[in-house]
Amino acid sequence: MSPLTHARTHPAPLAKPPATPAPPVAPAPAPAAARRRVPVGWLALLAAPAAASANSPVLILPDMAASLGARTASATWLVTVFAWAMAVGTPLMAALLRRRGLGATLKLSAALIVTGTAVLVASPWLPPAMAGRAAQAAGAAGLITAAMSLAGSVRRMGVITAGFGVLGAGGPLLGSALAGAASWRLSLSVGAVALLALPVVMHRADLAPPPRSTPFDGRGAALLVLTVTALVLVPRHPLPAVAAAIAAAVPLALHIRSRPAGFVPVSLLRTRAFVLSAALACTLATSYFTLLFAVPHLLRERTGWSAATVGAGQLAALLTGSLLSMALAAASARMSRPRVLTVLLTVGALAPLTAALAPWAPLLLLVATLAVLATSAGQATLAVYATAPAPDGQRPTALGLFNLCYQLGGAFGPAIAAAAVLGG
Repeated sequence: MSPLTHARTHPAPLAKPPATPAPPVAPAPAPAAARRRVPVGWLALLAAPAAASANSPVLILPDMAASLGARTASATWLVTVFAWAMAVGTPLMAALLRRRGLGATLKLSAALIVTGTAVLVASPWLPPAMAGRAAQAAGAAGLITAAMSLAGSVRRMGVITAGFGVLGAGGPLLGSALAGAASWRLSLSVGAVALLALPVVMHRADLAPPPRSTPFDGRGAALLVLTVTALVLVPRHPLPAVAAAIAAAVPLALHIRSRPAGFVPVSLLRTRAFVLSAALACTLATSYFTLLFAVPHLLRERTGWSAATVGAGQLAALLTGSLLSMALAAASARMSRPRVLTVLLTVGALAPLTAALAPWAPLLLLVATLAVLATSAGQATLAVYATAPAPDGQRPTALGLFNLCYQLGGAFGPAIAAAAVLGG
């Protein structure tokens, strides 16, 4: 996808290059892509506000529940449905990017965010508010997919995922402040800030549709959405959700076997780097989002701190972890893959262990630091590991399916926190 990839694939001739490069067609996209490269700061702005929107309900769940006439645990459905729509929307947006190009993906994503925000602001009850959140999340999934597809390197990917961490860190406190000053509905609308980056990205990036369009595998997409939906419900309704997941996964597996180049390419599932990277990303994300919602509740319960104090402490902890994750992502380019994985696994395991065994309540802030460090650095490095073996034409699909696994953790985590500590 990046100019560097093309340079490695087509080495320059030893003689002085002629006016027309040889071969005449293959290298042409690389210089164009290099001239139109989008500055990484705009890519971070395009993608990262989704993290603030996703995390903004952390400290205001009781207020949201009271406004909608629901229990606090029921209000976590607004978080779960956001993560679900991000999960299923990511591979669908990746398929749109692959078939229709960046322009169509960005336009549809913007329309979904605007429509979803309008529905959310006007909704007096939980179900329509959930529909608005789902539309917001699907749009955010498209923007994130577009931004990550334009990254092109681990360092630039690290800036984007660190942006997730930074705005995700500020999300709870920002949500609390906006809810106190205006309304919790405004808190859940901060993801629309990403639209400010659209003019620059659309001006600098190549918006042309791909020259060839592969047939869309609608059956494979539908079966994957059904399987993911069932999996998202497992923490809340284990037995029926597991049964539904199996009922959807079996025909999905048969379909993948009969159509190996379909919506879920069988070549990716046979690639060890992709499978292991996606599985680890899902695990780290599940731990992070569980702790993100559980730690504030545990701090209030064990220390008696106010919501503002908890929010400020968590903000400092998450910001620290986000900055460390950017440093780790940058350093990973000079580290061996086993060493990077060892660091991620160690830090990822320390977070829940510290939460379970910490004898002093303020140590829970260290839990937040470790969790965001592991998941943000993991998303940046593992995304590159997962997509590197894929052919250029399949990299949007590989990125979409990888981010699907990451977003599954975003759906599992709040549900697990609701069941474990929020009384759900």
